[in-house]
Amino acid sequence: QVQPVESGGGSMQAGGSLRLSCAASTYPYSSYCMGWFRQAPGKLREGVATITTTDGTTYYADSVKGRFTISQDNAKNTLYLQMDSLRPEDTAMYYCATDRWAPLGPCRLSPGRFSDWGQGTQVTVSS
Repeated sequence: QVQPVESGGGSMQAGGSLRLSCAASTYPYSSYCMGWFRQAPGKLREGVATITTTDGTTYYADSVKGRFTISQDNAKNTLYLQMDSLRPEDTAMYYCATDRWAPLGPCRLSPGRFSDWGQGTQVTVSS
């Protein structure tokens, strides 16, 4: 089991941008699903964006469509989340997650689809 490592969180005013990074070294295996999830205090963990590393299929939560972009660098097994037009409701701990088992199906926004989780990076957006 390999734990992803997130970076890039911080504080930002509404309307600003942040870019999160996730290093997920799974050598000698490659991740099949990679994704970003978030959890605000008192709320359940929710999927933000996921990507299938083999074909680039992406899924986004409705609340972030058009504002957030997930991307990958396969050579580095690194995942990114570009967050633009940030809103106070985006405030949460953001987690990177990966899974290498393709037979489990599409890389949808369900936390149960992912097996390896990072420690999280805090994103705080003020109004």
